[in-house]
Amino acid sequence: MPLDPRTPVLIGGGQYAHHAAQLADAMHPVELMATAVERATADAGLASTPNPDSIRVISLLTWRYGDPAYVLAQQLGLSPRETVLTTNGGNSPQTLVNSTASQIQNGELDIAILTGAEASRSRMRARRDGIDFDWPKAPDTQVPTVMGKDLDMSHPTERAHGIFMPVQVYPMFETAIRAAAGRTVEEQELITSELWARFSEVAAKNPNAWSHQARTAEEIRTPSASNRMIGFPYTKYMNSNNDVDMGAALIMCSAEKAQALGVPRDRWVFMHSGADCHEHSFMSNRYSFAQTPAVELGGRLALELAGMTIDDIDIVDLYSCFPSAVQLGAQSLGLSLDRQLTRTGGLPFAGGPWNNYVMHAIATTMNDLRDGAGTNGLVWGNGGYATKHSFGVYSTQPSANPFRHADPQAEIDALPRRELADGADAAGTVTIEAYTVMHNRDGVPETANVACLLPDGRRAWATSSDADLAAAMCVGEWVNRSVTRDADGKINAA
Repeated sequence: MPLDPRTPVLIGGGQYAHHAAQLADAMHPVELMATAVERATADAGLASTPNPDSIRVISLLTWRYGDPAYVLAQQLGLSPRETVLTTNGGNSPQTLVNSTASQIQNGELDIAILTGAEASRSRMRARRDGIDFDWPKAPDTQVPTVMGKDLDMSHPTERAHGIFMPVQVYPMFETAIRAAAGRTVEEQELITSELWARFSEVAAKNPNAWSHQARTAEEIRTPSASNRMIGFPYTKYMNSNNDVDMGAALIMCSAEKAQALGVPRDRWVFMHSGADCHEHSFMSNRYSFAQTPAVELGGRLALELAGMTIDDIDIVDLYSCFPSAVQLGAQSLGLSLDRQLTRTGGLPFAGGPWNNYVMHAIATTMNDLRDGAGTNGLVWGNGGYATKHSFGVYSTQPSANPFRHADPQAEIDALPRRELADGADAAGTVTIEAYTVMHNRDGVPETANVACLLPDGRRAWATSSDADLAAAMCVGEWVNRSVTRDADGKINAA
C-alpha cells in the first residue's frame, strides 16, 4: 500500500542538559533550544537545519522573551512563516505534536520545529547571588501565535484554604490511592519507593538525564538531610526536580518532505494517533482522587484510533512528576506498575523542566523505537493536578489510516462529579477522603491539608496548623477517619 505523502513523521529529536560550572557559563533558554535543534538536525542525518514553516515553542517560566520562537529563528538564521507559543501545562508538548500532526496531515504545514527549554537552575542561582541576567527579548511588535487552551484549574475555595501547589496535591492523591487499594501506609510506601528506584535506574542509564545517580528504594523513602520530607508521604526524591537547565527539540514534517530532504527511512517515526482531554477542571468537583477517568477514556480512544490495544504497546512513557501521577496513569491505561513505565527516568531524576518534560520523553521514545526496543510506543503528558491529559501513539511502521485525533471532552464532562461545600455549610463531623502534612525546611510537620466528605457526599477542604495534630497525621492511616471541621475550615480530631 503506497504511503500517503501527507503522513506526519518525526525525523529528528534532540536533547541537552547543561550543567553550568558557574553563572558565567549559564545558557539562556533559547540557547538551550538552539543546541537541542542542532542535535535534532544531526539526529535526522541532515547537514543543516531545514527552514521550517513554523517554529513552535513550549511556554516557559525562566525568561520572558515575548516571542521565544522569533529569538530562536534569529539565532539559527531561519525564516519561518509563523512563530508559535503554547499555553502552560505539562501536557503541552504532546498536545503540540498532536496539533502539528493534524496540520501536516491536512496540508497546512510541510515542516515544523517544536522545542522548549528552561534554565531554572541558573536563574535561581543568579537571584540568590543578586545577579540580573541580560538575556535577549523579541521586539515588542513581534507577537507569536498562541496555541492551546488555558484552563482555570484552581477553584477560589481551594486557593482560600491555601491548597493550590502540586507539592500539596499529589501527595493527597497518594493517600487516596493507598486507601482505595486497602494498603497500609508501610505497604504503600514500599510500592512507591520501589517504583521510584526503578525510575532512577532508568535515568542513571539515560545520557540525556539530569541526574545519573541511581537511588535505592530505602534511600528514596527514608527522610535524611538531603532527602527531607516535603509533603507527607513524599520525601524530596519523590518530588519533581525543576532545578535544571534543559532543552529538547523535535523536527516534524510530511513523509513527502522527509523524502525530499533525503532523511533516511530508518530515521522516520510515525505518529498514528493522539487524544487530548481533561478531568473536571477543579479538584473540588472530581468524584474520586483515586481515579482519572479522562486518562482511561482519552488513552483508550488514542489506542483505538491507532488500531491498537495497550497490549500492542512495547514502549511507554507516563508522566511522572510524583508517584501518584504514575499510579493513576498506569491504572487508567491498564498497565502494571511492574512494567517499565518511563524511558527517561521521570521528572525527579531525568529532570523536570516545567512544561517541557514530555518533549524529552517523546525524543527518547523516538530513539528507543528506532533502536529496536519495540515497534509501538505510547506517551502520556499531564498538566495541572492530574488535570489535563494528552496522548500520542508512535510507531516505526506507518498506519493503515491517516493520523487521527480524539477529543472526548463532552463525554468526560458528563461523568459524575461532587459539589463543593464551605463555611458554616461544611461545619460538623466529616470524613477524611485524602490528606497530606506539609513539613518545613527543617523536616518538621507544620500544616495538615485535608479533603473531607460530608455525610451528604459533598466535598469540603480543611487545614490544621496544630503541631500535635500535624505530627499525629504522619503516623498510621487517616483516610476514612471522622474529624470535626469548623466554619473556618479548621479541623480537630473527633
